[in-house]
Amino acid sequence: MTLYMQEVSYVVGGQTYIHPTSLTLETGTMNVLLGPTSSGKTTLMRLMAGLDVPTEGRIHWKGEDVTGQRVQDRKIAMVYQQFINYPAMTVYDNIASPMRLMGLDRDEIDARVRETAELMQLTPMLQRKPLELSGGQQQRCALARALVKNAGLVLLDEPLANLDYKLREELRAEIPRIFEKAGSIFVYATTEPEEALLLGGNCATLWEGRVTQFGPTAQVYRQPADATTARVFSDPPMNFLHVEKRGDLMHFGDGETLPALGGEIPDGAYQLGFRPNHLSLEPITGAICFDTTLSVTEITGSETFVHLAHGEARWVGLVHGLRDLQAGQSLPVYLDPSRIYLFGEDGLLVASAPYAEAA
Repeated sequence: MTLYMQEVSYVVGGQTYIHPTSLTLETGTMNVLLGPTSSGKTTLMRLMAGLDVPTEGRIHWKGEDVTGQRVQDRKIAMVYQQFINYPAMTVYDNIASPMRLMGLDRDEIDARVRETAELMQLTPMLQRKPLELSGGQQQRCALARALVKNAGLVLLDEPLANLDYKLREELRAEIPRIFEKAGSIFVYATTEPEEALLLGGNCATLWEGRVTQFGPTAQVYRQPADATTARVFSDPPMNFLHVEKRGDLMHFGDGETLPALGGEIPDGAYQLGFRPNHLSLEPITGAICFDTTLSVTEITGSETFVHLAHGEARWVGLVHGLRDLQAGQSLPVYLDPSRIYLFGEDGLLVASAPYAEAA
């Protein structure tokens, strides 16, 4: 039971929402669509579901060409960030409704409703109406209705965004196990790189309607194919520094240099890339030191985001603890060379960070 998208594109009014895309999703896999808002995640899901018809290309589902087939004729389930429930029905009846349409036995329906309600922490609310629930509880009801269908293709468009932190963490761990056991193809859209890593499975990174890379999630994170993928799979986005390699040195800024990175590569222009959490305010043995100017700080509980200016470059560092720093002050920052990726001027990866190669 495979979903295969063959050079699928989607154009409306001359605007391209999805550029030609080929993806193969296998039975029993979890597949994360990761990208910023308006990158094409929801549009790609709608094409998979049959809610929209591709402008070009074909979609094959379970060995059959279903391009243009109505969504009603496909065995799928879809849940959006904005919950959709039947307001006149109880929570119990909302969850049971797809199974009743399938003609399942009453006892089986009851067992599956109660099992799913327990997982979603909805058991005390089964006789309530959706409008009597909180927003998070209503989303759990919509998610439960998708879970009980045992659909072959399950599409979840940022389904946990409205839930509290504790429940979101629990469901992130439970959902992949549930669908893997059911043998479904699971597609989950998110804007959060951390969520993609927690969910695991496979990951497709999207940027402006293009799938920039698809593969095992950890591999895409550690070895991004290009600077765009690296930017998407980092929150805040990956920092970059333009350098010119000449001989054994890389030149940047106002006469600054550092030892050449990336092994035996030809002289020329490159981009160094490094994630915000790899910058340090404390000296590190063997680290590269950059002199920066602090623009602003953002304190988020036990961590601090530091926004830095280094020449024309604008960087963000993520450091542990609360820091007593003043905007405008000079601030040296340190970077372990093993954390640096090397990209060509065309954005393609030239050399992965050594730490990622060893992982």
